[in-house]
Amino acid sequence: MRMQIHQLPALRDNYIFLLHDRATGTAAVVDPGESAPVLAELRRLDAKLVTIFNTHCHRDHVGGNQGLIAAFPDVVVYGSAVDRGRIPGQQVFLGEGDRVEFAGQSAAVLAVPGHLDGHIAYYFAPEGPDAAGELFSGDVIFGAGCGRLFDGPALLAMQSIDRLRQLPDDTRIWCAHEYTLANLKFAIAIDPTNVDLQQYAIEAKAMRDRGEPTVPTTIGREKRINPFLRWDAAAIRQVVDRPTPAATFAELRRLKEAF
Repeated sequence: MRMQIHQLPALRDNYIFLLHDRATGTAAVVDPGESAPVLAELRRLDAKLVTIFNTHCHRDHVGGNQGLIAAFPDVVVYGSAVDRGRIPGQQVFLGEGDRVEFAGQSAAVLAVPGHLDGHIAYYFAPEGPDAAGELFSGDVIFGAGCGRLFDGPALLAMQSIDRLRQLPDDTRIWCAHEYTLANLKFAIAIDPTNVDLQQYAIEAKAMRDRGEPTVPTTIGREKRINPFLRWDAAAIRQVVDRPTPAATFAELRRLKEAF
């Protein structure tokens, strides 16, 4: 696999993802909330930044764009067409069905509104039978949670998450925040008999105690433990039962806000 993924902690609890093509000495970055960690990693790798992939326009995802553009004036900045005028330096305006390229690989651009109307995700399908897909999901899905719904109804966010949960179970989810432990507390409160959830809570706590990230997670894991991918599960509906799936999802999100 030509594309190597380097995970860079940033700000208080963000992750920036640097994609490195060793064959060409080039790099792309996903959601640079600040420029300094990216510039330091590029120096370490002796790599040239050629691409910035933004999932949405929030400051903690685009705050490093200008600093990176200053250091690499030829870098090309990608983002949603809905975010036109909101992403610093944006040159390419993407929508559902578009594709982007890096390191000889093609990624599908997925429109996943809910957190924001202009939120997109980038999905690199597996390169071979033994490989896993790579999903850069921004703030749509987190470990054991999901992003706040700033734009649009709960139905829209639920549909976006439902679309992502159709991806293969071994797909790695590179979500942009280390929120897993806090999300697990809520998940256990909502889904207390879930053995997979209880076991993962122990594993995740041990990982964080060792200073290890809980990101990436996987689609398969989140389908087992994440209430926001389990709104239609019987165990969740016993606790949060509303007339429609969208209403159940909305109530889950409301309870999380108040937790």
